[in-house]
Amino acid sequence: MRTHTLFCWLAFANLMVTTSSALSCGTDPGAVRILSNDFDSLRIVAAAALECASPTVTITKNQTTQHAELQVPALKVNPAKYTVVILSNDTMTALLNGGLLRSLNDLVARYGQQLKANQFVTIDGKIMAVAFMVNAQHLFYRADVLAEVGVPPPSSYEQMLDAARRIRDKGIMRYPLAATDRPDWDLAQEFINMYLGYGGELFDGGTARTVIVNERGVKALEMMKSLTAYMRPDFLTYTTDSIAPMWAANEVAMANLWGSRANAFLTGNSIPLAIARSTRFAAAPTVGGQHIPSTTLWWDAFAIAKNIDDADARASFQTMMHAISPAAANAHPGAAVWLTSDAKTSASAAGVIASVKGGAKSYPTAPYMGYLHNAIGANLAAFMQGRKSAEETLQDAATTYTTAVREAGYLR
Repeated sequence: MRTHTLFCWLAFANLMVTTSSALSCGTDPGAVRILSNDFDSLRIVAAAALECASPTVTITKNQTTQHAELQVPALKVNPAKYTVVILSNDTMTALLNGGLLRSLNDLVARYGQQLKANQFVTIDGKIMAVAFMVNAQHLFYRADVLAEVGVPPPSSYEQMLDAARRIRDKGIMRYPLAATDRPDWDLAQEFINMYLGYGGELFDGGTARTVIVNERGVKALEMMKSLTAYMRPDFLTYTTDSIAPMWAANEVAMANLWGSRANAFLTGNSIPLAIARSTRFAAAPTVGGQHIPSTTLWWDAFAIAKNIDDADARASFQTMMHAISPAAANAHPGAAVWLTSDAKTSASAAGVIASVKGGAKSYPTAPYMGYLHNAIGANLAAFMQGRKSAEETLQDAATTYTTAVREAGYLR
């Protein structure tokens, strides 16, 4: 299966839609049932979708962090429990493999005049999803703290370690670093970002055979471990949500966090105003003398379930056209890096944009990528706790992955 995500990342300003009026949705009669992850920008999209409800259009939503576990069984039944799924690079694969998504070519031709081809996720010429925002982990930093120790914002992990040492030595913060190191998914994502930053390859060519057991993999793990010397002892509990209170408490000066959460660090609502005003964003750091940001680019897109009737499919597509319109994006410019050609930019988008322009790689969409992500996540904690060597950890992850993909039929 060949997956083509037709984004021209460096032509960022021309990505998605033309200006359109969204004074009314004009949704045809039908039922719209939305399943998505649960974070700020997706709540905005769902709220915009709900504006299309009418006596002839029913709209419901289920926004949950358990969406990935729900989507396949929910779309297998006929009719599907949800008509719309909001997905990303990693969560789309299982639905594609199960044949549970509807081709959108006809709907795009009829109702998608505002869309451009470079936002379509296509499979062998069939449009299977429409993207509306891009996300990435990137550097959050305290400009005032770095100025106090006389260093510029770090552009590499090596510079970040040096800045952290200076901050500690000067007695400003004991644990100036943080990272989303919670096992399983988050920790695996940290490794994938770091490993790709070192120039590593996850798979052998176009095959499902993983090639993470190598020197670059070892270096990636060793850098991750080095960073924890400047983190609190409970670093394996860290997520973006748990780091935010530490940031607000003036305990952390640098972290690589998700761009979709950046605006919350600027508003001054949950972050003290003085800290919010000194919070800045930059591209994810490079590492090991390489030249691309050590992060991966993610898109969020909507897809339509296959096992629903045509009326509900039409209503669902029309509703989502309103939900991702320029008007909806411009009402909340800081909530995400919206893929709209006329969207207002905000300070919170700076880190994602810088990572895009720096050449960060997209998170792989191979059908077996989820197995590798899970295998890495299941094995890294032992290394981070000092119970296994880097080489043992990588081999264990590779073995776990190989067993899983053989059972799934991707390897013989």
